[in-house]
Amino acid sequence: MEIKLERTNNPKQRPEQSELGFGKYYTDHMFVMDYTEGTGWHDPRIVPYAPLVLDPAAMVFHYGQAVFEGMKAYKCDDGRTLLFRPTDNIKRLNRSDERLCIPALDEDLVLDALKQLLHVDADWIPDTPGTSLYIRPFVIANEPHLGVRPSNNYIFMIILSPVGAYYAEGLSPIKIRIEDEYVRAVRGGIGYTKAAANYAASLKGQEKAKSLGYSQVLWLDGVEQKYIEEIGTTNAFFLIGDELITPELNGSILGGITRDSVIQLAASWGIKVTQRKITVQELYDAHEKGLLKEAFASGTAAVISPIGEFNWGGNVISVNDGAIGELAQKLYDSLTDIQYGRAADPFGWTVKV
Repeated sequence: MEIKLERTNNPKQRPEQSELGFGKYYTDHMFVMDYTEGTGWHDPRIVPYAPLVLDPAAMVFHYGQAVFEGMKAYKCDDGRTLLFRPTDNIKRLNRSDERLCIPALDEDLVLDALKQLLHVDADWIPDTPGTSLYIRPFVIANEPHLGVRPSNNYIFMIILSPVGAYYAEGLSPIKIRIEDEYVRAVRGGIGYTKAAANYAASLKGQEKAKSLGYSQVLWLDGVEQKYIEEIGTTNAFFLIGDELITPELNGSILGGITRDSVIQLAASWGIKVTQRKITVQELYDAHEKGLLKEAFASGTAAVISPIGEFNWGGNVISVNDGAIGELAQKLYDSLTDIQYGRAADPFGWTVKV
C-alpha cells in the first residue's frame, strides 16, 4: 500500500536537548492506519501530529482492546540513524494483537511506515550523548459499541518522542520493594503481551512502593506468590555465583527484546545463562551465602538498571554493597555501543533508517 504524506503547516519549536526528559515532547508528524471489518487495514498515512476524535462508546474505553510497543532510534556520531531490533518489536506487537483479538498488521508495511516517518521528522532525532528518539506504535479499538466482543474497527498509530538520557547521574543502582499483596499477571492471561491493561494493573503496586521510598516493584507469580517474574515493567536478572539467572518465559512474563539481547550477549562472553523459575527465598538464601553478586533489570527505556537493594516484607538486603556490578556495567556499555553504532554489531541487531 502507498503511504500518503501530509506535512504540517505549523512545525513546533523543538525543545532544548538538555531538557528532554522522557515522554514530554512529540514530533510534528504521526503515522495512522485504519482497520474496517471486511476491508482490512487501509489508508496508511503520515499526517500532522494532532489529537484524536473518538466516540464516547469507542470500545477501547470500555473493554480495553489496546496494545503498544516501545523502541528507539539512535543518532550515530557519523550521522547515521539506527533502529535496534525493530522487526522483533513488530513481531511482538502482532503477538499482542493476536491475544487481544486485534487483526494482524503487515510487518513489512509497519517497518516501512516507521522508516518513512523517521525521515519526515529526522530533524527531531536528538544527537547529544545518551539521547534518542522514542518510538511508540500502538493499536486501539475505536468502534462505538457497548456489547462485549472484539471490535470491528481499529486505529494503528506511530508517534515519536525525543527523550533524554534515562540516568541523569550515571547508572545509579535502584531500590526495589518485593510486592506481596498485589499481582500483575497470571499464566493464561495477557502478561506476556504489551497490553495497556498490564500496565494499569501494575500502578497500585508501583504507587505503594514509591510511597515507601522504593524506585520499583518486583512482581511475584500470581498463583503461589513466591516465584520472581518482572521488575516494574522490565525483566529481571541475577548473577548468583558464576551463573546469570533470569525467570523463564511462562506466559505471564513479557519476552523483552533487551532481555533476549542480554542473554545472547552474556552467552557470547562465555557466561552461563539460565532461564528458569527462581523464588525470592532462593534469592535471599544466595545473598546469605555470599553468592548473590549482582542484580539488574533490562528494558528499552534504561537498557540496564542495576539494583542495589531489595525489601521483602521488611527484610532488606544490599546487593554488591549498593554499587553497580561489573557485568551490569559491561552489558550497558556493550548494548549502547551497538545501538549508537560505536561498536561492531556481530548479531545483526541494528537497522539503518
